Amino acid sequence: MTTIAYKDGVIAYDSRQARGGAIVSDDCLKRQAVDGVSFFLAGAVCDEKALIAAYFGTPSPVPVECSGYVVDGGRLQMVGHDDKTGVWRQDLDPANPDAIGSGSAYAMAAMDMGASAEEAVRAAIKRDIYTGGKVRTFRIARDQ
Repeated sequence: MTTIAYKDGVIAYDSRQARGGAIVSDDCLKRQAVDGVSFFLAGAVCDEKALIAAYFGTPSPVPVECSGYVVDGGRLQMVGHDDKTGVWRQDLDPANPDAIGSGSAYAMAAMDMGASAEEAVRAAIKRDIYTGGKVRTFRIARDQ
């Protein structure tokens, strides 16, 4: 559970890791870079490696409970896993703000009112108990 927001070429994300109703860490690094691809994932931490492996062509034999954003070659995509068909990808329009995770409704409302992606995650931190810690940002460059 987390909040990851995108607006104007910037992905912002919190750093809280929770297990059940307990905070495990407020300094979790949620950006993972593998073979030049950046992953920003929300959901079960134990499934992140399975989703990343599926993205690169290794299907998961068990259900995967996470999804997120991928920046691959400068393109922003939503990525997830379907238990029957494997990984799914959807290109996102870089002109449209977007948010995922437990605090996504708060983040989207904040961006609708003019907040940046970073400000939107801060708004989610105020209301969503599963979002917290440091807010980090990543700027998407066309040549990434």
